[in-house]
Amino acid sequence: MNSETLEIVFRLVAALAAGGIIGLERSFRGRAAGFRTHALVCLASSLLMLVTVFEHQWFAQQAGSRVVVDPTRMAQGIMTGIGFLGAGVIVKEGLTVRGLTTAASIWVTAAIGILTGIGFYFAAGIGVVLTLGTLSVFRWIEGRMPTELYANFSVRFARDAVMPEAELRALVGRHGFSVANLNYRLLSEGGQIEYRMVLRALKADRLRALAESLNAEAGVLEYRISPTSD
Repeated sequence: MNSETLEIVFRLVAALAAGGIIGLERSFRGRAAGFRTHALVCLASSLLMLVTVFEHQWFAQQAGSRVVVDPTRMAQGIMTGIGFLGAGVIVKEGLTVRGLTTAASIWVTAAIGILTGIGFYFAAGIGVVLTLGTLSVFRWIEGRMPTELYANFSVRFARDAVMPEAELRALVGRHGFSVANLNYRLLSEGGQIEYRMVLRALKADRLRALAESLNAEAGVLEYRISPTSD
């Protein structure tokens, strides 16, 4: 096995390891695109870049001819294709969007695979460290930042015992929520009325207090509080 073959093997193994390390963090967070997905994305990116870096092994040039291969075109194609994979992990349910961070991690994993494929190990290593720092340390920082909490809220009453809108607004207002996008819905052949709205507050613990208040309301038939998240 010559030195060039060893270099190819090393680049592929390094790409597989780099993608696997990032994927472990996503698997730990319970994401569908985790360890194996990130490892394969990084490996595939490295494989495709090897096509351009070692083109002399598969492209036989004729005597006196000169062929110029542009590796950047392959990199552009890789990043474009990764966009479809990233879009597949983004899930939208109502106002809740999940998977954006995982899609971004897949995209940066492909970039690390490209760097590994061309032998730019220092930049690839720094990329792995910064990516893991963003996914873990930034999560810790984000969890301690004062941010607004949004939640989808629906509550159902019997038609002859429906809580007036003003009273419902006062109830959620006492728990520190402001109401947006209030909708009305008639259900069960006119036997029930449902309110749907988006709640906004600065503290997540207020959701529990609101749920306890709704549990104490005898007229509430059913309710649902769904916090939005990335």
